Amino acid sequence: MSSEQLLDQAGSRVIDLDIEGMTCASCVNRVERRLGKLDGVEASVNLPLESARVSVPADITDDQITATVAAAGYKATIRSARYPGTPVEPAELPAGTGVPPGTAAPSLRPRLLVAAVLTVPVLAISMIPAFQFPNWGWAAAILALPVVAWAAWPFHRAAAINARHLASTMDTLVSIGVIAAYSFSAWQLLADPGMTEHPAAEGMGSGGLYFEVASVVTTFLLLGRYLEANAKRKAGDALKALLDLGAKDATVLRGGTEHKIPADQLGLGEVIVVRPGEKIAADGVVIDGSSAVDASLVTGESVPVEVGPDSQVTGATINTSGRLLVRATRVGSETTLAQMGRLVSAAQTGKAPIARLADRISAVFVPVVLAIAALTFAAWLMAAAPGVSADELRSAFTAAVAVLVIACPCALGLATPVGLLTGTGRGAQLGILIKGPQVLEDTRTVDTILLDKTGTVTTGRLAVDGVQSFGRYSDADVLRLAGAVENASEHPIARAIAAAALAAAAGRVNNDGAGLPAVAGFRSAPGGGVRGTVDGRLVVAGRTGWLLESGVAPAPAQREALGAAEDSGATAVWVAVDGETAGLISLRDTVKPGSAAAVTRLRGLGLRPILLTGDNAAVAAQAAAAVGISPDDVFAGVLPAGKVEAVRKLQAAGATVAMAGDGVNDAAALAQADLGIAMGSGTDVAIEAADLTVMGNDLGQVAQAIELSRRTLGTIKTNLFWAFFYNAVGIPVAALGLLNPMIAGAAMAASSVLVVANSLRLRGFGK
Repeated sequence: MSSEQLLDQAGSRVIDLDIEGMTCASCVNRVERRLGKLDGVEASVNLPLESARVSVPADITDDQITATVAAAGYKATIRSARYPGTPVEPAELPAGTGVPPGTAAPSLRPRLLVAAVLTVPVLAISMIPAFQFPNWGWAAAILALPVVAWAAWPFHRAAAINARHLASTMDTLVSIGVIAAYSFSAWQLLADPGMTEHPAAEGMGSGGLYFEVASVVTTFLLLGRYLEANAKRKAGDALKALLDLGAKDATVLRGGTEHKIPADQLGLGEVIVVRPGEKIAADGVVIDGSSAVDASLVTGESVPVEVGPDSQVTGATINTSGRLLVRATRVGSETTLAQMGRLVSAAQTGKAPIARLADRISAVFVPVVLAIAALTFAAWLMAAAPGVSADELRSAFTAAVAVLVIACPCALGLATPVGLLTGTGRGAQLGILIKGPQVLEDTRTVDTILLDKTGTVTTGRLAVDGVQSFGRYSDADVLRLAGAVENASEHPIARAIAAAALAAAAGRVNNDGAGLPAVAGFRSAPGGGVRGTVDGRLVVAGRTGWLLESGVAPAPAQREALGAAEDSGATAVWVAVDGETAGLISLRDTVKPGSAAAVTRLRGLGLRPILLTGDNAAVAAQAAAAVGISPDDVFAGVLPAGKVEAVRKLQAAGATVAMAGDGVNDAAALAQADLGIAMGSGTDVAIEAADLTVMGNDLGQVAQAIELSRRTLGTIKTNLFWAFFYNAVGIPVAALGLLNPMIAGAAMAASSVLVVANSLRLRGFGK
């Protein structure tokens, strides 16, 4: 749907813009303020991606948006326009390169090379007496001119555009500083053509020539911007890699014949043929075949998952062994991979609350610095009054230029978005999706985490925990006969018993490989049990009522065994053979292997883990004990509405609550919690309600998600501290004349690179 068609519909739209020309936090602030002056428009601008996400009411046209950005001094192009909630096509997502148009590393490289080649001789002949020759000042002026005029052109151009709009940015400071240094030097040289006639003059030490300052500052700043461009590209690589994970082609089965088509032409409900080693082209369900699927690219979990008929599979995962036929249930922008891309993109284009401080400062920063530079120059001249010597004039000029150069707020503008870009990108690689920047703040404050039992702490699948035989039957006989009759049923309890019986049969010595014996006369009763004839014997398996209905009455001692099993938190199933009680089979919802270690990690993060479940107290206590949760921190028998009430009760008691769950019945509690964490193996409604999503089903990923979020927030805070500290210390030092402008330029470039490099450390998280 085009943006013009969208205008014909009621309601607000969401527009994604690409914006050319932004270089610092001041640019971001000005674009947001200009757009915010349009009635009903809200904008969030991202500096590293040079993009903006704008909420626009129906009466504002696209042309008004782009014209408003142009009025601020920048060029905007519309990437996409849609209504909130409308799926984004993968092609509409940002490329994730993080490199602004026109400031990409390839476009900066020629300017940097020219500047470096010409700056070296300018610096040498200006600073080293041995390299000086008669009239060396004119040579320095000629060599420095291309550096100041052409290599520094991106700074001058941006400054001029902003000046036309009565605005100023870091480019304004750089441009004024470089032009002032060159112009002052040229004026000195023209006023006294013979000042460098003798090689004894030493540039900054005599004669007042600053050609090397103009050249070195330009070269250092270009180098810094070049390194920034490369580093920002790396920061955005994770999202680009995520979007590139999907299969490019798909083999579909049409009329019994295989056809290879581009994956983006795949239709809903089509059957995909996936051979070993191929990527699954869309989300779907296996209709034939069995295999192990490597889902590590999406979920972050390294162990392949066994799949067979009726198993759900995710697009972009890799079929490692057998041939599969998969019916596509989600294609295009509806797939899990596209959903991940949207969530990561939304988080990267958002703005953390901590970034608002930087925005407020940057709004007034550059004008204040210009004023400080002017005051510095005036103060030095006043201190030298009534007579101002040439040396004192040079000192005043040097201090003013150093203030201009050292104060550029590049690091301030990069501190938050590059940290967010890298952290969310690394999270995507680990199967962790951070829904928005606000989540980072929330993970820092939570002190309690509610863990839904089924599907979160446990597998949600019953497994045989023990067999107790009575009379003349052995445990093996009870499991074998029960497994044979249960094998004909599809009930989860039946499947668990049959699986245990098959595993036991496969492990027997001299097993003939026949598996379980056949059953005849099979019958089942919902909520009761099953019966059938196995090896000529009538086998009945099920609940007490079903046993009594089948004419079998357990003895009192046997009933006590049933009570003991149920009190321990197990689900117990009677087995009777030929009218005689043969034994009990106990089943439990198995605890996930990593749950206990994950609970320990959560405690190490300062969180109090609480188990929340709709199961009875005995089942809940058994699961809690298995993972190391205190009996006092178990909420059992809780209905879905009760889960919300449990969250509210803890919040009312002063706790900041995180909630981890995976089912429809968890969605309301996830939304109510201060931090909702959805397990990716769960339902869409749970994922939609959550703030954090882990695409795997391991509770350890929940702890890892909180760790990553806190590490990302910590990185952003470190970046902001150094950005503020750098300017707070650098400006007064420069104003006092203690900082050479060349060193100031190097320090300013280094500060930006340092902030980006610090953020890139997040790429190693979890390795």
